[in-house]
Amino acid sequence: MIGIDIAVIERIEKMVVKFGDKALSKYLSDKEINLVKNTSSAAGFWAAKEAASKAIGTGIGKECSFFDIKISKSPKGQPLIKYKKHIRKKFKIKKSSLSITHDGGFAIAVVVNN
Repeated sequence: MIGIDIAVIERIEKMVVKFGDKALSKYLSDKEINLVKNTSSAAGFWAAKEAASKAIGTGIGKECSFFDIKISKSPKGQPLIKYKKHIRKKFKIKKSSLSITHDGGFAIAVVVNN
């Protein structure tokens, strides 16, 4: 299963300017917010969670919320992604991989589940 998403960095920036950290807390946990260095990172995390939800075929909604998906980083800074246990069980996910990139005002993320 594979999912991809693109986010406009400026859109996330406008949300943060208008609502502050409350904007980030709508889709990120406190641990994830601590990993965000700038609006490019925040947009990348948004795209990652959207891509992860697409990889299981649901999108963000009733079956899979932003908080059913957890983003962290390896000691070397590699983005890591993990679904909550009930999602992994329901969709038979053993392993997930994440890649995030930023360029030209966009953040793009790809998630692959095995």
